[in-house]
Amino acid sequence: MSSLLMRSKLNSRLLRCCVVGSIVLILLGTGLFAQKPKTNPLAPKAERAPQGTEHISLAAHELTQSDLEAFLDGMIPLQLPREDVSGAVISVVKDGKPFFAKGYGFSNVEKRIPVSPDGTLFRPGSISKLFNWTSIMQQVEQGKLDLDRDVNDYLDFKIPPAYSKPITLRNIMTHTPGFEETIQELFVANASDLKPLDEYLREHLPARIFPPGTTPAYSNYATVLAGYILQRVSGEPFDSYIEHHIFQPLQMSHSTTRQPLPDNLKPLMSNGYDVASEPAKPFEFVEAVPAGSSSVTGADMQHFMIAHLQNGQYEGTQILRRETAQMMHSRQFSNLPDLNGMCLGFYEETRNGHRIIGHAGDTQYFHSDLHLILDSGVGFFISYNSAGKGETRAREAVWHAFLDRYFTYEPLQAPVQTTAAADAGLVSGRYIISRRSQTTILKALTVLGESKVSSNPDSTISLEDLKDLNGQPKKLEEIGPLMFRAVHDQDRLGFKRDESGRLALVTDFPVFVFQRSPWNENSSFNLPLIVSAMVVLLLTLLFWPVAALIRRHYRQPLNLTPQQRRLRLMVRLACLFDLLFVCGFAVFFTMSEKDIGILSPRFNPLLRMIQLVGWVGVLGTLAALYNAFRSWQEQGRWFWSKVGDSLVALACVAFVWFVFTWNMLHWSLRY
Repeated sequence: MSSLLMRSKLNSRLLRCCVVGSIVLILLGTGLFAQKPKTNPLAPKAERAPQGTEHISLAAHELTQSDLEAFLDGMIPLQLPREDVSGAVISVVKDGKPFFAKGYGFSNVEKRIPVSPDGTLFRPGSISKLFNWTSIMQQVEQGKLDLDRDVNDYLDFKIPPAYSKPITLRNIMTHTPGFEETIQELFVANASDLKPLDEYLREHLPARIFPPGTTPAYSNYATVLAGYILQRVSGEPFDSYIEHHIFQPLQMSHSTTRQPLPDNLKPLMSNGYDVASEPAKPFEFVEAVPAGSSSVTGADMQHFMIAHLQNGQYEGTQILRRETAQMMHSRQFSNLPDLNGMCLGFYEETRNGHRIIGHAGDTQYFHSDLHLILDSGVGFFISYNSAGKGETRAREAVWHAFLDRYFTYEPLQAPVQTTAAADAGLVSGRYIISRRSQTTILKALTVLGESKVSSNPDSTISLEDLKDLNGQPKKLEEIGPLMFRAVHDQDRLGFKRDESGRLALVTDFPVFVFQRSPWNENSSFNLPLIVSAMVVLLLTLLFWPVAALIRRHYRQPLNLTPQQRRLRLMVRLACLFDLLFVCGFAVFFTMSEKDIGILSPRFNPLLRMIQLVGWVGVLGTLAALYNAFRSWQEQGRWFWSKVGDSLVALACVAFVWFVFTWNMLHWSLRY
């Protein structure tokens, strides 16, 4: 899912907020039946059924209020305690009207306050971006913004040039501006830490690592940039603009992007939980306001969904012209034509034979999805107030069950591909997500988030992040040239060559791609390397006092010169500093799982101290190498002692390789 905080396959809160995304793949979709609005020149020129979308028509349940309530009442109350989630809200619209809205569980576990669809506020995370994107399109209608103009023309500071091509709002709205990931101060601990948008943008400007318009890499920073442009061209502060031009016209009276909450809304705010069985967490302050600061009720989200399903209209009020809304909902960018692509702000998540657009959203504790089934006039919003145990993708399970009940679909058996075995072997390997940090210390997290594609004996492939509800990786069979679909399911992915000729993995989740990992950044090489090095360094330190005790017991002192003793001590200290650095680095980012406010410049002195320990370890490598050289020069030295000294030197070299490959000692602490 595309969100303010992305889950990773490690289920780490840190990786949910930054990487890699980090990352549970939610491969939503079967194929795009391109919708071509009559007035939209940007819609696809030809409509065709993508590979793997042929299906068998089956009878579906009629979508009625009573049937939907019975269906959800039989599913959600069982899901919440199983996943250790406190509460949830679900709202559905149909045919331009509110259709269903209900709360489940508790907004406050301690006080046993139930969730109310119109009286409980949830944090929808990155779904908030849709308010920003809709507002941008309002300014496009007024001629104040041009989607294809250099965004520097709208700013009072400059984004440095790169790739001989400017960044445009169309790039930003399709997540193709080419920025690397940045997470510092994405959230802050207190309201007093919140900064004006321009100050945040100037201080956290990320490097550009892809040419604009070429590689999707989901960017919260770019979304904030668009929000600041909205603020500048409209003449209204961002929060005020959203209130006046989105919430008020749509009668969303219990919605806001303001932080802290207005006094009249504070009593309605649901608590956020890691798991329902633990105490509630504090209100989350999002520094990147346009990217995910809103608080809404499930009932208010019905109004927003209706407006977009009716091409900008809600109860006689037009927040967008029809043609503008249709352009916003049409495909603007895709990596592969047979997989989902990006609209303007929305992304495609076509499934069960229907064209669907939507957006997901995550803070640390709130997790939400919004889906619009355009050809059926149905909108679906779901939000949880707890991260839960994370053993299953709870909201995806509900959404897919909803689709399978009311929009039944069964894909046909794929024809046998003669190239299946060869192609499965070709695409096997490790892939790095495009939503990543390339130039900052956050690059180190990439090595933990690489995705592995494996070939199976039956000529299918498996993606380790794409798992069934039983926790086992799904098998995907080839249904066309380098195009794969899950066996007995709809999840799809494809492969293509990028500009450098390397294979890229494209999924049905179009806000990022996965690029073939080069050998020097491949986790299958780097992780065993650093683990082996750490084991050698740790054993060296552990055996140091043990050997001393053994020698003392047998009264066999070390016959070393003072110079040899100093060198030996320096090597042991180098081992110690190497281990302290790696542990300190890991502990720092692990601490942010519980308190994301740690990812702040206020904690840079601590991070700098950890880095200084690492630099001492790096310098100690020279001592380890010299010690190994001297060891082999000494005639009477025990052979296995020479081998041990060499292993320590190699472990120190491996440490140096790892920390510099992954930017762990990068001098800049802007990440």
